Amino acid sequence: MRTRSEKGAALLEAAITIPILLLIAVGIFEFGRAYQTWQVLTNAAREGARVAVLPDPTAGIPEQRVRDYLEAGGLKYTADDDVVVDVNDSDTITVNGAPVSASHVTVDYPFEFMVIGGVVKLISPQSELGGDLTMRAEAVMRNENQ
Repeated sequence: MRTRSEKGAALLEAAITIPILLLIAVGIFEFGRAYQTWQVLTNAAREGARVAVLPDPTAGIPEQRVRDYLEAGGLKYTADDDVVVDVNDSDTITVNGAPVSASHVTVDYPFEFMVIGGVVKLISPQSELGGDLTMRAEAVMRNENQ
């Protein structure tokens, strides 16, 4: 038999644990989405570098390949200023002890946490945790004209 002091214990335990479990589940989804975004960025940088290393590249084609890959990967952006694609085709890398020309592609993408940022702002409005961040992916490949 239960005593009078135990009547609300189960309700109190549920009220404490359910928000914690929901926060953990949402955190798993949010960080999974962040990891997927980073993977798409990495692959987009590689695709841009593959085009940039071709002999006599046309200006703007590597950048467009990166943007096309981002869109195909489900990463939407509202303006060209949101996604920064930098192609440096005059970079060098060392191959077998000798410097060779290479192309370096860098992609910056603004990532926004959907739920965690709002939860953190509810708890601590001045906190920077859970705010927007810029993800960066880079790829370097040897130019084919060597």
